[in-house]
Amino acid sequence: MTLTDIRPEPTTSGARVPSPDASAPAAPSGMLPLSLFGIPLGLAGLGAGWSAARVTLGAPSWPEEVLYGVASAIWLGLTTIYLLRGLRRKGAFRADLRHQVAGPFASFIPLVGILLSAHYSEYLPTLGAWVCIAFIAALAVVATKLFAHWVTGGVSMQSIHPGYFLPVVAGSFVASIGFSSVHAHDAALAAFGIGAFFWMVVGTVVTVRLMTAGELPPAARTGLSAYLAAPATASVAWMVSHPGPIGALQLGLTGVLIIMLLMQLLLIGEYRKLAFSPLFWVFTFPVATTANYAVRWFAASNLPGREIYSWTVLALATAFILIIAGRSVAASIAGKSEKRQNHARVPV
Repeated sequence: MTLTDIRPEPTTSGARVPSPDASAPAAPSGMLPLSLFGIPLGLAGLGAGWSAARVTLGAPSWPEEVLYGVASAIWLGLTTIYLLRGLRRKGAFRADLRHQVAGPFASFIPLVGILLSAHYSEYLPTLGAWVCIAFIAALAVVATKLFAHWVTGGVSMQSIHPGYFLPVVAGSFVASIGFSSVHAHDAALAAFGIGAFFWMVVGTVVTVRLMTAGELPPAARTGLSAYLAAPATASVAWMVSHPGPIGALQLGLTGVLIIMLLMQLLLIGEYRKLAFSPLFWVFTFPVATTANYAVRWFAASNLPGREIYSWTVLALATAFILIIAGRSVAASIAGKSEKRQNHARVPV
């Protein structure tokens, strides 16, 4: 099951809320599930972690290049399929963007584009900078369309989930990182301010929903990792825009990240109750970005043994994402095998 497998059902008040037990098409518009873009997002996030390790620890460059290369190939393939299917279905893009549950995941497409173009701008500075800015503009369009839809009665309280952090909060901080990578310092600060604003506004709404509007359906619980994505992306964004000694704001962001990391550790018991699905890739970007920040933070600190800590965190994040990838491949192979067996049983 994925987040897009939840069909909204009418309530007595006329609002439509997701039902955890309902079945639906693989995507709200019948196109490619937007949650699949969490795969290249997680891989690109881990590539950024290895990039930080190359700069601060002297790590080899091939892990980051492999990760970015695989992320690029998957992202290009998924984006091409998604766009081609969307062009053949009138109103499909609009339906995906306005979907109460899956809509926020539309931001994954430009988010990955920002991360990839920021990386490859090291090799093609001028072209990479323009492409990065174009993806930031695309993310701004998606995020503002989503927010305008939300504030004009487009969603019910019970349909809101932590994934709403991603377009306007984590997305703004990733945009700040992208601006810093192309040396647009003022724009990076502006994007950081946007992320901070939405962190307070959307974060309050999401938390109130979780505390008062009932339990999340199982398929939406992986989205709780977005509570880690917000401070992780904010911490990296501020550090890359303010290189040098760790300041007061950086320490404050680090504290928020640590408490959100502890919350995720306490939620492991809840996560273990969930059946494995492609939605587990939602975990990978917050984990990878946290490792990215840890590597940078340890390098800027004076802690004894900081290199050991950095390598340990990066190794754990890499192992975690490789396990998710391995289980995904195994599940895909098992699914294809089951389909062949079912087809073989059908009488001619």
